[in-house]
Amino acid sequence: MTNPTDKAFPVSWDQFHRDARALAWRLSGQGKFDAIVCITRGGLVPAAIVARELEIRLIETVCIASYHEYKEQGGLEVLKEISRSLIEKYGPGGEGILVVDDLTDTGMTAAKVREMLPKAHFATVYSKPQGREMIDTFVTEVSQDTWIYFPWDLSLQFTPPIHDGAE
Repeated sequence: MTNPTDKAFPVSWDQFHRDARALAWRLSGQGKFDAIVCITRGGLVPAAIVARELEIRLIETVCIASYHEYKEQGGLEVLKEISRSLIEKYGPGGEGILVVDDLTDTGMTAAKVREMLPKAHFATVYSKPQGREMIDTFVTEVSQDTWIYFPWDLSLQFTPPIHDGAE
C-alpha cells in the first residue's frame, strides 16, 4: 500500500502509450492470446493499446474496486464479474486469455482475478515488488513506496522547482 505523499512518479500520456506498446511488444513473444480481460478502471487504456498491437478483438472487463479516494488500498469489491460466456468459451482456467492492468501494487487485485482465471497470462505496465509475483509480464518496476500518477489523474499546471521544496 502506498501513500500519495511518498515518492511521486508522474506518467504523461506519451510515456504511458510508449510503455503500453512496450508491454505489447514483450507479450508478442509469449504466444497467441485469443481474448483480453482488462481490470477496470486502470486496465482500460493499456488493454486498448495491447489489443490494437496484438490484433485481439475480444475484450472483456472485470471490475474490482480496491483504491478508495485515490489514497489508500482497502478491501476488494468485485463490482462486475467476468462474463459467463467468456469463461464457457475458454474454460474455467482461462487458458488463452490475457489479463491486463495498469499496475500491480500489493498484488491483491491480481490474486482475486487469478482465482477466476488461474491459467490466464497476467500483464501490467507497471509493477511494485510486493505484487510482482502475481504478474507474468510487465514493463517497469517501481519501488513499493512510489505513488504512480497516471495521465488520467493529472492536469497541466505549474510545478515549483525542487529547490523550492517540491517533490
